Amino acid sequence: MSRIALARKSAHASRDSLTALRSFNFMDIEKLTALALADTMLATDGSPENLVAACTRVFAASQPWAPGICMALALRTGENFHYFSRHELAEILLELLGRGCVDLDEDDEAGDSAPPFIELPAVRRYCIDQPRRPPKPAWLAALALPELQTVGDLAALLNEPVGALRWFADQWRIARDEQSRLQHYHYRWVPKRSGGQRLIEIPKERLRRIQQTILRRILDLVPPHPSAHGFRRGHSCVTHAARHAGQHAVIRMDLKDFFPSIQHSRVQALFEKLGYPESVAGTLARICVNRAPHGLFRDKQAGGLLAWSERQALKSPHLPQGSPCSPALANLCAYRLDIRLESLARSMGASYSRYADDLAFSGGEEFARSGERFHIQAAAIALEEGFRVNTRKTRLMREGTRQQVTGIVINAHPNIARDEYDRLKAVLTNCMRHGPASQNRQNHPNFQSYLAGRISHVAMANSDRAAKLQRLFENIVWPT
Repeated sequence: MSRIALARKSAHASRDSLTALRSFNFMDIEKLTALALADTMLATDGSPENLVAACTRVFAASQPWAPGICMALALRTGENFHYFSRHELAEILLELLGRGCVDLDEDDEAGDSAPPFIELPAVRRYCIDQPRRPPKPAWLAALALPELQTVGDLAALLNEPVGALRWFADQWRIARDEQSRLQHYHYRWVPKRSGGQRLIEIPKERLRRIQQTILRRILDLVPPHPSAHGFRRGHSCVTHAARHAGQHAVIRMDLKDFFPSIQHSRVQALFEKLGYPESVAGTLARICVNRAPHGLFRDKQAGGLLAWSERQALKSPHLPQGSPCSPALANLCAYRLDIRLESLARSMGASYSRYADDLAFSGGEEFARSGERFHIQAAAIALEEGFRVNTRKTRLMREGTRQQVTGIVINAHPNIARDEYDRLKAVLTNCMRHGPASQNRQNHPNFQSYLAGRISHVAMANSDRAAKLQRLFENIVWPT
């Protein structure tokens, strides 16, 4: 190719790029103008006359097209005006102004029903007022959550300066090294019972105090679904298992990567559902989520062995396992999952409950006959709600075999498995005879507290067996 041809080709490419750039800039300016108009409109009561006044304020002059466009907007949104986001409202405005696509009737000639193209003037005034919130529904008003209209109100609730909240909520400025002082979390890998590693993300002291305030002042006031038994006062793994005692068939399922699968967008949507403005909901969500630093996954014995999807979930803003807010947020984010799974179980005459990531279903003979198909439907619902089922842990336990849920045997009534009880009894007996050091084979830092916790777990299901174990525990001579 000659130099002249190359020069012509380069000139054509530059001209095309310039045209595309100009088109992009024009559309970008149109979008920003529509957003500024939407912001001002959302700060009004949504009536046509106030929408016209909003147009006048934004452009510092009355616009001849404003009455018709505002009337059409009011008819389009109706009583739900304040439920639209600024981006949704801007899209509608651009469509009404001739930027969007409209459906034409077959009888209409092309262009007869299309809105005229209206050129928007430059924005003269931007709105700094908060958008008006729609009236709270009865269920939300009954919760009596604290009113937080601005990030300043949130800072006052948390007893922190606004700048500190921005620092803790700024998850984009993240250090590559997990040991960096800029990190808000400590990290620890712990082995799973089923194999693999689980990442525990522990917030540092100041962030933990902020998250505890969010939990106490906001999240504890919102009840989870009645089927959720984990992380709730008055509920435990025993109450979860007891709901399925004495049934013909029990299905146990496990949600994979429960906390990391709940991402930032879902947490922010939850806070917005609780009636908080987008800015407040976004700050709350960013304070409650975390992104694991990349350096954590360089160790081949820990994070390096995780599947690609698990690493990506941990590297994205997610609910950290170890935060005070995460259990309550996980329960609330799984509310729709609980509704759908309970409805599915009820349609089969069965019962449903959930303890964190452990799902349990139980029923009579009809449910037992359909058990092979039922767990496939439940897994499909979980996938639609953003969760994945670990199919390797799915169990169908029929009458006549050991039915066990969260370590509790439920064939007739909730009880501790006999082999587990016998092992704990043997350990306590050997501690009494040979000393506790001889039985601490896993090197627990506080073996006495560990054994006391095991006995308390037995006491939740069987107080008589726990009393026998407690007498052995009291006869152990502990080193001073």
